[in-house]
Amino acid sequence: MHKIQIIADKNKKSQKIKKILLKKLLKNNLIKLNIIIVIGGDGFMLQKLKKNKKSKNFFYGVNSGNYGFLMNKFSSKNIIKNLIKAKMISISPLEMIVKNNKNQIRRFLAINEVSILRQSRQAASLSISYGSKIIIKELVSDGVLVSTPAGSTAYNLSVHGPILSLNSKKLSISPISPFRPRRWKGKILSDKSKINIKNLNPKKRPISAVADNIEVRNAKTIFIKTNHNVKFNLLYDQNRSLQKKIKIEQLRKETS
Repeated sequence: MHKIQIIADKNKKSQKIKKILLKKLLKNNLIKLNIIIVIGGDGFMLQKLKKNKKSKNFFYGVNSGNYGFLMNKFSSKNIIKNLIKAKMISISPLEMIVKNNKNQIRRFLAINEVSILRQSRQAASLSISYGSKIIIKELVSDGVLVSTPAGSTAYNLSVHGPILSLNSKKLSISPISPFRPRRWKGKILSDKSKINIKNLNPKKRPISAVADNIEVRNAKTIFIKTNHNVKFNLLYDQNRSLQKKIKIEQLRKETS
């Protein structure tokens, strides 16, 4: 078994939580658990997950940021009990393969979403397909999102995309401010789908492709699929699992 690790953001709140945690872990003799505790916000968690993508460890997030959707709420009193009784959820990320205007190939993982965004004042002009099937011949918009279930309550929800259940085995494609066709609301596909997005006018209408928070500028073609070979094992407190958080957001959307 690997020793427990604590990775904390540099801010004061994260460092304070780290000190408290270290004392409690040593006192309760839990240092031999194969858990990586990540203290920070969602962005910090995404960064550390991808950096440790080959790790077989379990990741337990402690929120010291704002919303902390992927994280657990810190409780000094209950942290040891929460760690021991935490439930695991395994998720696979998207893999984004981008060819830019210099025909360079870039590959990145995205746990939440891949965002295709206009890079100038001109709207993007995109074609979207999966396999040999055309989803839309030309979408003129500010861009488009391809979201995982875990990311469907993030940027995807802000652009009025659907919230996906964690075990749905689906991906969501959602337009961002569509101009033509205005009524196109997007599409839900199987997570086995291989999605191709092409910039129809790269010289006049440049676009960026963003995997969570990593940007590739001047993208010509973007290939997106779920990488089932990579699995992140996330731990959540019993009463605040990721499934429950997603369900709460679904109920909020239905009543809003």
